Amino acid sequence: MDTPRYAVNCSIMMKDRPLEERLSAVREAGFGAVELWWPFPTATPSEAETAAFTATVRDSGLRLVGLNLYAGDMPGGDRGVLSWPGHEDEVLANARTVRRIAEELDCRAFNALYGNRRPDATAQDQDAVAVRNLGLVAAELGAIGGTVLIEPVSGTEAYPLKTADDAVAVIERVERETGATGLGLLLDVYHLATNGDDVSAALERHRGLIRHVQLADAPGRGAPGTGGLALAAWVEDLVGGGYDGWIALEHAGGGDDPFAWTRETDLPGVPAAPAR
Repeated sequence: MDTPRYAVNCSIMMKDRPLEERLSAVREAGFGAVELWWPFPTATPSEAETAAFTATVRDSGLRLVGLNLYAGDMPGGDRGVLSWPGHEDEVLANARTVRRIAEELDCRAFNALYGNRRPDATAQDQDAVAVRNLGLVAAELGAIGGTVLIEPVSGTEAYPLKTADDAVAVIERVERETGATGLGLLLDVYHLATNGDDVSAALERHRGLIRHVQLADAPGRGAPGTGGLALAAWVEDLVGGGYDGWIALEHAGGGDDPFAWTRETDLPGVPAAPAR
């Protein structure tokens, strides 16, 4: 089996530390790549804000391999704005900002959270808006070779994409109705398992559409080994089946030794953090 390629999500881990310290901890633990949720409170931050962010990531020596598009007020419960009528200009402006950041940092994978259902619009209208927006976003980011990722999410009842099949149906509709290419499935095994999806079956059924993978254990969204999910087996299945993309560790964690679990894990290919 080829060696899996791991990245660390620096938005969910070590939240009590500045970004520079989080990146430093990732590097010291032996990882070479990170992913991030949208790091700004607005869809279109100033040039000074984006310059400071890109400098921080570049100076860390780590590679940015995944970046979320603007997703609204995440702490307040929002999970994207792509399907929200009236936000079309904001979505496109954000995609252009993402493109500029991505070109600076050589990032080519972008998580486009779909958006919660709203009481002021029908599901059909929201889906039509999402399809149009995803077509435009895919064209914008596809111009730099980017992939737009569609992710099922747990923990938010109003978010309509719960299973891998749900996400793939969106991808296929966008391709069919807009002609867009460059979309793919974000296989987050924590969300799928928490929603009751059959992860092994989803992996097999949609293997050819998986463009990015995220791991956390369940219950609890903790580090591998803190729950009961078959993470090692799924990684072996993915890599053994030809997946050569990034596998992001998107789990909660902190404290003085946030990567202690890597010294005892059965997850193949994970670097063991130096003892503290």
